[in-house]
Amino acid sequence: QVQLVESGGGLVQAGGSLRLSCAASGRTFSSYAMGWFRRAPGKEREFVSAISRSGGSTIYADSVKGRFTISRDNAKNTVYLQMNSLKRDDTAVYYCAAGLGSEYDLRYQGINYWGQGTQVTVSS
Repeated sequence: QVQLVESGGGLVQAGGSLRLSCAASGRTFSSYAMGWFRRAPGKEREFVSAISRSGGSTIYADSVKGRFTISRDNAKNTVYLQMNSLKRDDTAVYYCAAGLGSEYDLRYQGINYWGQGTQVTVSS
């Protein structure tokens, strides 16, 4: 069993930055590909980014490419999402996810565990 706890959400002005963190319980963190999804008001949950077990491979949704950076620290059982140049369209609840498959599998909902979510609100 893995528990995921997100933090770092909040209110930020457009053009600003936030860094989300997701802390995982358990000793098997490095066995999981990790990722971030988001759900905007009135919309379905969508993929944002994913990272391989080692951290050597990352993938991004086109909407965040060049602005967001995913990383992980396996020694700290933590995955991060650095979000720069934030736009109002980035307003959403952001969810951390863990999957036993690859980061590509995770992108297509190959997910074993979800976090509870953290709210990100971007104001104009």
